[in-house]
Amino acid sequence: MLEIVRSEAKNKDEALRKGLEQLNVREDEVYYYFEETEGGLFKGKKYISVITTKYAVKEYIKEFLNELAYKMNTKFNIEVTNNEYGFSVIIVADDSAYLIGKDGRTLNSIQTLLRQSLNKYGNFGFRVNIDISNYKVKKEKHLSFEIKKICKDVLKTKMDVKLDPMNSYERRIVHNVVSKFDNLYSESVGEGINRYTVIKYKED
Repeated sequence: MLEIVRSEAKNKDEALRKGLEQLNVREDEVYYYFEETEGGLFKGKKYISVITTKYAVKEYIKEFLNELAYKMNTKFNIEVTNNEYGFSVIIVADDSAYLIGKDGRTLNSIQTLLRQSLNKYGNFGFRVNIDISNYKVKKEKHLSFEIKKICKDVLKTKMDVKLDPMNSYERRIVHNVVSKFDNLYSESVGEGINRYTVIKYKED
């Protein structure tokens, strides 16, 4: 269970201050958002701060994954860190291939389950990235290398190249690589699992 504190006041600053005092923490130690409530007759609008601490989220992530490991009849070591982009989770396990799954499908499912579990607590907008035994790091290097080769071919031929469908994480890697080439740009097309990226040539 993720600890959430809700505090009501006439303005956002006061609502946030009351929540921070209740938790006895600083603003840089928490995640928060605001809800608005319409006042009744002769009453003005009120604001509710919804707050949880970064420490609480880290502990929740660890507990969630440990429970998931138990249900999957496996064990692994977990390291959770948070930065300006969200939470980074590194999992080290003896049976990492089983946890990663074919083309990273099991890994992606684990990440999706964790995100859904966190999202049920409110509109905090948590961003969580899970990697197992550096699978994503290695895959990113390999994908970046392949996309660079394709970019060079597009520059030579000036012909667009349609890539195979990819998930949002892989498409971001493609867009990042393409953005570093002059006279090239990329677009994502399609919906759902069929969404793919096209690398295109552009004149100066």
